[in-house]
Amino acid sequence: MRISVFALLLLPGCLSAQVTALKIGHLVNPENGTVAANQVVLIENGKFTAIGTNVPIPSSATQIDLSQYYVSPGLVDAHNHLALTYKDEPEHNSYYLTTVMDSTAIRAIQAVSNGITMMNAGFTMVRDLGNNGNYADTALRVAIEQGWVPGPTIINSGIIIGGFGGQFYPVPERESLIEPEYLNADTNDEIVKAVRRNILYGAKVIKICVDCKPYGYTADEMRLFISEAAKAGLKVAGHVQTHAGALRAIDAGIWSVEHSGALDDETHKLMAKKGIWRVGTETPFTSYHTNTPGAKQRFDRQVEGMKNAYANHVNMAFSTDADYYIPGMDRGQVVIDFLKSWQAAQIPAPEILKIMTVNGYKVSDLYEKRGLIKVGFPADLIAVRGNPLEDLDTLRDVRFVMKDGIFFKKDGVMVPGPFFHSGPVPPSAWRIH
Repeated sequence: MRISVFALLLLPGCLSAQVTALKIGHLVNPENGTVAANQVVLIENGKFTAIGTNVPIPSSATQIDLSQYYVSPGLVDAHNHLALTYKDEPEHNSYYLTTVMDSTAIRAIQAVSNGITMMNAGFTMVRDLGNNGNYADTALRVAIEQGWVPGPTIINSGIIIGGFGGQFYPVPERESLIEPEYLNADTNDEIVKAVRRNILYGAKVIKICVDCKPYGYTADEMRLFISEAAKAGLKVAGHVQTHAGALRAIDAGIWSVEHSGALDDETHKLMAKKGIWRVGTETPFTSYHTNTPGAKQRFDRQVEGMKNAYANHVNMAFSTDADYYIPGMDRGQVVIDFLKSWQAAQIPAPEILKIMTVNGYKVSDLYEKRGLIKVGFPADLIAVRGNPLEDLDTLRDVRFVMKDGIFFKKDGVMVPGPFFHSGPVPPSAWRIH
């Protein structure tokens, strides 16, 4: 009987028993901005088991030569929308029409595609913060965890919770079109029910519209969100549009402020004092945006805001709010282009790399569990040709990607397989969790 290589990869234990040895020329530690030369990293059962210069390599190990590369932990986008891609000019945003015309099923397929391109660009973790139809984000996360598709670790929010209407202004005859893109929650009972609904359907972080309408949430209402989410060990991220809304969110002790347009020196100082995360989503100014009225002025304001936040020692995360299509670019390419904003703010390259890695794991609330190249942690890493501590643009050409000890990309080319789990998926994994 003939057994295909693909079938063998699905046999129980076929992958998990194998030891992989990486011979690394330059191992980058973004936490302290150092590089260790000539390191050996052993991986077994999807986790790092040994790291050092004199680590013995088992004779049966699969050896990968990365001696010519700089190896770093995987990158993190702390604010994306993988199941949303509106194809229109920025000044004619078709987001509302997209949510009406695209089914959750097609958006889930979009999310798979966008997730793959994110991995190809070196992003092994993504905080996916809403605008995913009827829980397409949970479908994506579970599919990745069960091994049906490759993709980054997903920290998903489920449906965005907001005061009546969310971010939409539908006519009375079409009031129902608010859902499922937003959950209306205007009373304490509705707030509790909305948080519990998202948790039940697989959210790993709770996202709220702090001030999307004039009747935004009060600090006390946000404290209720925070306490209810905490029962399940989750944090609360707040979409903020106004200075007053930012002050209320900071007063409530929100985990992260999403978007930076309303932030200033006052709010930055308060956020730094409380340790609140700034997830700024600063869009770069590129040739694609030159025809957008006011784009350059907005970009300049964003850069000044980033400089101010950095000077005030605010916790900052690399984040994009990428939910649009640029001709000739996939989602991963759109996201990595946000380097332009950080470079324009003249933040030192080692700090930016730390923000793109270590800070990403922290804001995702996974810092103690995964992300770092550390014994016992899941084996996620990327390799580039140059030293990202000196030249961040080397991150634009990621040559090698590994996640959970499985190769996704080698020599600059995505590996066709395997990315499936070794063996049957346990029954518990079929539940949304």
